[in-house]
Amino acid sequence: MTGIRILVVDDEPSIREVVSLYLERSGFEPTVVGDGQVALDLIRTDPPELLILDVMLPSVDGYEITRQVRATSSIPVILLTSRKDEIDRILGLELGADDYVVKPFSPRELVSRVKAVLRRTQQSPAQPGGGSPVAVGNMRIDPRTRQVTIEGKEVALTIKEYDLLWMFVSNPHQVFNRTQLLDRVWGIAEYIDASTVTVHVRRLREKIEKDPSNPQHILTVWGVGYRFEPGG
Repeated sequence: MTGIRILVVDDEPSIREVVSLYLERSGFEPTVVGDGQVALDLIRTDPPELLILDVMLPSVDGYEITRQVRATSSIPVILLTSRKDEIDRILGLELGADDYVVKPFSPRELVSRVKAVLRRTQQSPAQPGGGSPVAVGNMRIDPRTRQVTIEGKEVALTIKEYDLLWMFVSNPHQVFNRTQLLDRVWGIAEYIDASTVTVHVRRLREKIEKDPSNPQHILTVWGVGYRFEPGG
């Protein structure tokens, strides 16, 4: 996992310097900038393979950058911020961020999260039946193209949402707690807030369930976690 280009966007020079140093030591190729609009221009002209993004930035804030990135690409995004409130973490995740690191942080922890996000986004999920499409009611999932359709209409899922769905579909009736899902879908459970799973389950239900408030496929097992029921 070397030579991967990472764009680091933070308005604090000391943080840019430290993060860049640790990324270089791990074999990555970081580019650092301190302005949100400059970052957007770079993303459009020379997209990185991963984005480490501060929330509080001059010109354009990190949430807006995340929103714009997610509207056009699946570049992995790790948000870096001093905000600690749960609502801020959830907002970042709902906008499509892959992870959320609160300042002050350990540079080694950040590098571990970078590696975990890259493992998850670069790996090919297991494909039962030789990679043949899987039908679940009126939903069709093609693991070869990672395309999901419901009644013939394509459903736009983020990378994480698809991986989470595929984990459920590949293990019907099995109950997973949030730590297990973090480990299997995100690649690491030690540093990631468990609310990440809650947010993504809710978003996935909104996209694939006929009535998200009364789900028929992704069911909550109270006090434990979630299970997937193919038959609804």
